[in-house]
Amino acid sequence: MPVDAKELAHRLRSAREAARLTQEQVAGHLGVSRSSIAQIELGNRAVSSLELKRLADLYGRDLGAFLADEFDESDALVALFRVHPEMAEDPALNEVLRRCAVLCREATGLEGLLQLDEKRVLPAEYQLPPPRGRWEAIQQGEHVASLERRRLDIGHAPVLDVPGVLEPQGVRCAEVPMPADISGLFLVGGKIGLCIVVNSDHHLRRRAFSYAHEYCHLLLDRGRRGNVSRQANRDELIEVRANAFAASFLLPADGVFEFLRSLGKGEEARTTATVSTVFEDTEPLAAQHRTAPRSQDIQLYDLVHLAHRFGVSFEAAVHRLRNLRFVSEEEKDRLLAHKEDAATLQRALDMAEDEKRPDRRSVFRHQFLALALEAYRRELISRRKLAELGQLLGLSEENISGILRTLGLDGDIVMGPEDVRLPE
Repeated sequence: MPVDAKELAHRLRSAREAARLTQEQVAGHLGVSRSSIAQIELGNRAVSSLELKRLADLYGRDLGAFLADEFDESDALVALFRVHPEMAEDPALNEVLRRCAVLCREATGLEGLLQLDEKRVLPAEYQLPPPRGRWEAIQQGEHVASLERRRLDIGHAPVLDVPGVLEPQGVRCAEVPMPADISGLFLVGGKIGLCIVVNSDHHLRRRAFSYAHEYCHLLLDRGRRGNVSRQANRDELIEVRANAFAASFLLPADGVFEFLRSLGKGEEARTTATVSTVFEDTEPLAAQHRTAPRSQDIQLYDLVHLAHRFGVSFEAAVHRLRNLRFVSEEEKDRLLAHKEDAATLQRALDMAEDEKRPDRRSVFRHQFLALALEAYRRELISRRKLAELGQLLGLSEENISGILRTLGLDGDIVMGPEDVRLPE
């Protein structure tokens, strides 16, 4: 049954209010007067197909949702804004998140057209009771991290590219500028898929921790549909659980122990072993081993090496060793007090926390473009739709035309989509 003007007007107003946008802001985006938006939302003025498309993009919605038999007023981004209204009221962040939602939604649509969604196995979803205290939250996080490493068949080896592990499972990983107190967020929805967004202004190794942290939320808190991890809510039990997961996922206990053993560290000061004999009436033979005094003390260079090996920050490595009881609380504080010395040591040993790994923003953009070009090549989308998708990546009509000429899509394919560089 077609949607009438009154119902469409209601849906447009509902979507605008959910996106925390004023009529003035929407009018400025469309280049019309505020009264025109008011008349559209009252059902007194018809909205063109182009205006409807631009409004859908502005509200972070799927165009078809406004014309469907039923309208879902509580999509993933709306749910996020309801829990964290302050994010919706930050114009710059609001726009970035809505743009991210549109990209993820369009990517989901392209995967459906290309039937890629049928081949992808989504991450597991663990059904655990809400933790009743910090201890239980930590135990749950560490346990699920161990299960995930086993499920992903990565043993206790370092995970130096967390998005590279998540993306093949259908988790979209993106990085956008956010306020300093926000480390990341996750969104879940039928149209948007599974999406993790981390703060691009944070350091590379902190972003790695944030990816793992948000991944825990996807595994254990998917029913919330969205959540923001920020400094202010770090004491919430689901945040404690996600932090414990991230630390254990990136620095598995067995991997850390094995690494320290390779440095001659991590052993107890005194170890006793017994060996049974073949004679039942004799006592087992005992042997005792003592380590040299202070030989097991964890030094600053050990921490720098550990952090580099597992691709985490110096602070994360220190806290993990404390959690695993390789250092005492006093030793932890002493090591953290030498953070600047650790940075100097990292540079001297060529282990600086640099930015050599792929920029996930570029990776996501290139993957999206590859999907769009493949769909166009198979004649699953029109040239006009390809141009619209290109605009989401900041590509002009001229850029798209140049890419198509390079690929030879009107004749023989001479290159693949992955060979095309996007303009910065």
